[in-house]
Amino acid sequence: MRIGASLFLIACGAILTFAITKEVNGIDLSTIGVILMIVGILGLLITLVMLNTRRRTDVIHRRSGTTVIEPGDPVDPVDPRY
Repeated sequence: MRIGASLFLIACGAILTFAITKEVNGIDLSTIGVILMIVGILGLLITLVMLNTRRRTDVIHRRSGTTVIEPGDPVDPVDPRY
């Protein structure tokens, strides 16, 4: 679940919880809204944690070949841009 889907679930849950006043036989819309908001918040938190823990690599393409620089590696001294 991504950020957009999480925000959508939170918004739908809030609408069901706070804005809908109709009652449906056998279904509590307020409870469904709270469940949707909780699922949306959990999805948002998981997505943000996954985005922050993603490993980042830089790829430099040269005529002589491709160089991959991992986080924590020293900067390539051959490349004049560094």
